[in-house]
Amino acid sequence: MPLSDKLGNVLLIVNTASKCGFTPQYAGLEALWRKYRDRGFEVLAFPCNQFGHQEPGDAAEIAQFCSVNFDLSFPVMAKVEVNGAGAAPLYEWLKAAAPGVLGTRAIKWNFTKFLVGRDGKVVRRYAPTDKPEALEREIELLL
Repeated sequence: MPLSDKLGNVLLIVNTASKCGFTPQYAGLEALWRKYRDRGFEVLAFPCNQFGHQEPGDAAEIAQFCSVNFDLSFPVMAKVEVNGAGAAPLYEWLKAAAPGVLGTRAIKWNFTKFLVGRDGKVVRRYAPTDKPEALEREIELLL
């Protein structure tokens, strides 16, 4: 799926993991998705196993976990790498457009979030500790 297919929508792109202390954020992400999806908002979850091997499952296991535990209805994409030589091009672009603290590019942990405006420009990078509900005001402004 080329990201260009999503132009015109506000996107929240998140690297996720099923066995992480931040995994309960799936509930908040789902709540945002359900509240704003009819206004052109999308959550795109990209499972990643690079942090503490907290996403060991295959696509079917991840989908079942998300469905059973969080009743997710937003898209969970194929597992990706977000750092290193094998990093997905999407994540290379996101990290360059919105560096972290002190200009660092690396993703530090699961549930790092990137908010992308309707114009396809990265608006902001959020830390794993930023809860989805804390992003609501900025999402509203973009919609």
